[in-house]
Amino acid sequence: MATINAGVTSNVTATTGTSSTSSAVNSNTLASNFTTFLQLLTTQLKNQNPLDPLDTNQFTQQLVQFAQVEQQLKSNDQLATLVSLQQAVQQTQALGFVGMTVAVDGSSAQLANGNAAWGFSISKPASATVNITNSAGALVYTGTFSVNAGTQNFVWDGRNNAGVLQPDGAYKLSVTAKDASGQTVGAATETIGVVDSVDMTQTPPKLNIGGTDYTLDKIKRVVRQATSG
Repeated sequence: MATINAGVTSNVTATTGTSSTSSAVNSNTLASNFTTFLQLLTTQLKNQNPLDPLDTNQFTQQLVQFAQVEQQLKSNDQLATLVSLQQAVQQTQALGFVGMTVAVDGSSAQLANGNAAWGFSISKPASATVNITNSAGALVYTGTFSVNAGTQNFVWDGRNNAGVLQPDGAYKLSVTAKDASGQTVGAATETIGVVDSVDMTQTPPKLNIGGTDYTLDKIKRVVRQATSG
């Protein structure tokens, strides 16, 4: 994995809720129907004509229906338990990411204390031109680096090409790359940041990274804390 420390004096190192409510309503309705069915069956058995008793086949069919309804109720309870356990697992996993540096899909990152970090993946060795723009869309930094194939960690010290430190805030990174023959090489960008907090009130829980919320499935990898060179 290659890490690029970007700055006017830095060197390049080529080394990278609604569904649960609906389910509860359906379960309650099914339970009500189950109770009603049981009452009707019991009443029918009590009041059958001794001279013309309930047909055996009909009685068997009703017992099968009774068993099917009971089985469905138990299945619903088990599914509800599994969903609850899964939610608890997700919350535990989310809490484990607090304070960790992770990479998620995206191009925006927060500059804080002279440090902002991104990542980008490239399929072959190339010459990559990195552009960083501020929240107003103005270009504040550009640099061209030779990179190897794979995932590159890009660390910016917050200074523009004139060496002036830029204010903290959100910045966007874009990458254009070309191989030795001048052909364009695709580069997918990532945002690298520290997980500041977890919102446990949402399902699934949300990780807050640089003021933006992400679900666990958005995390692509966990990385070492990026440092400026």
